[in-house]
Amino acid sequence: MTSSRKMKLGLSLRYLGYHSAAWRLPGVPADGATQFQFFLKSAKQAEAAKFDTIFFADGLAVRGSDNPKGVLARDMKNVELEPLTLLSAIASHTSHIGLVATASTSYNAPYHVARKYASLDHISGGRTGWNVVTSWSEQEAWNFNRDEHLGYDERYEMAHEFVDVVTGLWDSWDEDAFLRNKESGLFYDESKLHVLDHVGKYFKVRGPLTSARSPQGRPIIYQAGASEAGRELGARVADVLYSNALTLDSAQEYYLDMKNRAAAHGRDPSQLLVMPGITIYTGRTKAEAQAQFDQLQELIDPLIGLGILGQYFGDLSDHDLDGPVPAPNNPKIRSMAENLYNEAQAKNLTIRQLYQLAASANSQRHIIGTAEEVVDSMQEWFENDAADGFNICPPAMPVSLDSFLELILPELRKRNLVRTEYDGGTLRQNLGLAEPAQGDVRSRSYAVS
Repeated sequence: MTSSRKMKLGLSLRYLGYHSAAWRLPGVPADGATQFQFFLKSAKQAEAAKFDTIFFADGLAVRGSDNPKGVLARDMKNVELEPLTLLSAIASHTSHIGLVATASTSYNAPYHVARKYASLDHISGGRTGWNVVTSWSEQEAWNFNRDEHLGYDERYEMAHEFVDVVTGLWDSWDEDAFLRNKESGLFYDESKLHVLDHVGKYFKVRGPLTSARSPQGRPIIYQAGASEAGRELGARVADVLYSNALTLDSAQEYYLDMKNRAAAHGRDPSQLLVMPGITIYTGRTKAEAQAQFDQLQELIDPLIGLGILGQYFGDLSDHDLDGPVPAPNNPKIRSMAENLYNEAQAKNLTIRQLYQLAASANSQRHIIGTAEEVVDSMQEWFENDAADGFNICPPAMPVSLDSFLELILPELRKRNLVRTEYDGGTLRQNLGLAEPAQGDVRSRSYAVS
């Protein structure tokens, strides 16, 4: 039985891969995270494979404390390229693939975000997406005139208003506002200019935006929160959700919950796409796939493992690494801490085993297997209300992308699960999302407490 529905595929390209020891693997350029050509090559490969997007997560600091001592000096996550600058350069060398980057609602101004993403959308011909995050680390606060990070509830409340302001600014001009009539002397139609005049709890922004309406109506909004506050934000404002479920059951729960929440906000649930993150280790045989995984696991420095768990469970350096995992201690990212703790409890993992699990896929789901086994799992999630597609998070670049394109992609195409050609010229068209109405996000109800 065939279906016209196709998986959406995104490729996450931050750093050198999603395994914490990726930079130590032979064949991985250790300085790649600061090299334009490193990312451009991957973007072109993804476009040739007809991926929907490339995605760059981002943070505004070298995040994480040096606890245990020596962790940061062993971590590859310390220098990188600013993603919007990078995507602007990539845009000029690509023509179809979507360009998605993170921008924080805690440490930016709405006008800056609205203008930058609108500009990238014009540069790329309508291929831009904004991943909305509230940030989570104290290290980011220290770079923006603060001694401590904003409170959890406050930053989510701020995020709702921030997105409303950005989308309102994106509605500053009607699509046909600019006449540019040399004979009459009229550059734009005054009736088609909309001044926002926003005055809220956190922001006061007049507008209008110094950018014409987006080629795709407005840039696509992505979001990844799985906590109650994160889910409510995503259901109200997002077009695409990145999720972090580790099991089919939890993925189905999240998928159904988010579709229902979207409907409760007066939205068509089919217009909210859910794309779980997945890290794939594959080979021509199961043994070959396992060997690739094992090679990277052997490169995990114990200090790195403890540093990863530290953000969820506190300092565990005084604990027995082969002992039980304690409950999370004031985690910075609550949903990921809960996922890891539940996994440790379900599988009776030790601290060592849990940090090995977390290091293998940046604390998210991973699969080890042949192309048939990997695609079996992807298809199961796709056909059973757990996913509309996947955000592929390669363990090590470029070798893992090469393996995906050589082994996984042909199997996906064999089963008619993915496209072989792009559906349109904009990211919105390729995702199958409807053109937005003027003011659509702002009209969704949200009561500020």
